[in-house]
Amino acid sequence: MTRSNTKIRIGIGGWTFEPWRGTFYPEKLTQKRELEYASGKLGSIEVNGTYYSLMKPDSFRKWHDETPADFIFSLKATKFCTNRKVLATAGESIERFIMSGVLELKDKLGPINWQFMGTKKFDPEDFGAFLKLLPKSVEGRSLRHAVEVRHESFQTPEFYEMARRHEVAIIQAGDSKFPEIEEATAPFAYVRIMGTREDEPKGYSEAELDAWAERAKGWAADGRDVFFYVISGAKQHNPAAAMALIERI
Repeated sequence: MTRSNTKIRIGIGGWTFEPWRGTFYPEKLTQKRELEYASGKLGSIEVNGTYYSLMKPDSFRKWHDETPADFIFSLKATKFCTNRKVLATAGESIERFIMSGVLELKDKLGPINWQFMGTKKFDPEDFGAFLKLLPKSVEGRSLRHAVEVRHESFQTPEFYEMARRHEVAIIQAGDSKFPEIEEATAPFAYVRIMGTREDEPKGYSEAELDAWAERAKGWAADGRDVFFYVISGAKQHNPAAAMALIERI
């Protein structure tokens, strides 16, 4: 399948990483062209920088203009939205993030990743209040939301049904120390695999790559868009793993 007609988008986290220069990126490629190059090889990128601080609208416009028409960015929402004792009070921070310029990505805006710390436990009332704060659309543009929960208390049908009611995806953490929750709760799947290894040139063995590719095809066969990122692990090999998965799709 070509990237334009598949529902499976595979990518990495960010595009600025020194060990990728001369391995993933050609030796003489200037840093200002790295996003252009990466977006020509991958289907999507998850932006981590937005987790730490708000970006300016000009940054989002620049990213939009430097990437192919069918490219997608997933964004991590700022930690000020999720790293709080009472999630029900996050409304102002959520609005500030959404209105910070993310809509300048236009059709290239993918799911927003609302990532929670591993110490955050499932509180049904408070988490339900948080999900109600996530806007389904802003200024006529539909938004897709995904939650990355990392505490074992979220492994409960009550949470799955809550996410399903709000059509919020539960991010699936593969090959990591975090609980792996594979539940279809939204019209799309959001997967982050974190097990690339130093001793594998492509991060994973051929058999492991085959297995992940088949799982991704299965989620797409269910009628869901798939956003699949190779994150963490032996990060220097993540682009190679992502491209090997794309070849298999």
